[in-house]
Amino acid sequence: MVYVLTERDSPSPDPLADRRPLRQVLVGLDPRLRICAAVVFAVTVVAFDTLWALAASLVVSLALLGLSGLALRQTLKRMLMMDSFIIFMLVLLPFTMPGTPIFSLWGLQASWEGVLRAVEIGLTANAVILAVMTLVGSMEPVTLGHALFSLKVPASLVHLLMFTIRYIDVLREEYQRLRIAMKLRGFRPGTNWHTYRSFGYLVGMMLVRAIERSERILAAMKCRGFTGRLVLLEEFRLRRADLAFAVVMGCVLLALILVEVAHGAY
Repeated sequence: MVYVLTERDSPSPDPLADRRPLRQVLVGLDPRLRICAAVVFAVTVVAFDTLWALAASLVVSLALLGLSGLALRQTLKRMLMMDSFIIFMLVLLPFTMPGTPIFSLWGLQASWEGVLRAVEIGLTANAVILAVMTLVGSMEPVTLGHALFSLKVPASLVHLLMFTIRYIDVLREEYQRLRIAMKLRGFRPGTNWHTYRSFGYLVGMMLVRAIERSERILAAMKCRGFTGRLVLLEEFRLRRADLAFAVVMGCVLLALILVEVAHGAY
């Protein structure tokens, strides 16, 4: 896999250039370490059951957000989009889980155990997603692929991920062009067979154009000497800052586990 050095990754001759602001401290860390930290943090948080440990995990994720340099408003908007998928489940869970009744709504009783379980699921999902977004989502796609390849992830999966990230926006633009062409020809969607048939043609045309584009891309890559293996031009190296971050994250996870054990005993 070819790793393209960006302006952020290339070494700077100025010794003061490495003194990044506090809000961008995660940017200079080894991407492999960030991926491993995200996986370990997610597995640990998912195993928690107490509200104290889950709330502390969410605080840790917010702290990582502050160190990632990501835009706070855009990140929270993405979090709200994720929450919109589980909000209905969280609302209905108190009414479907048996336990101590709290109140009744339209003949349905809400249980205290259901409310606690809904809060646990909400805290777990938000803590894990936010940590993954800050640790992994802030990487460049090429850097992410390079890091996964260095972690011995199968090359086929890395290639699939890289091409998906690269061309998903191209397919979206192709879809928009086809939709504009349909509107210019007077197409108005409705609940009739003509609409269903037109959307079927749209999906078929998207598949045909995707296949044609993939063949052109493969031919272009072969012309440039592609043999199925992408060669790494640069290798990641752990530095003192990476080791310090690993030690801090290990201490934080240990503290979260201690909180879980202490409050889980009661």
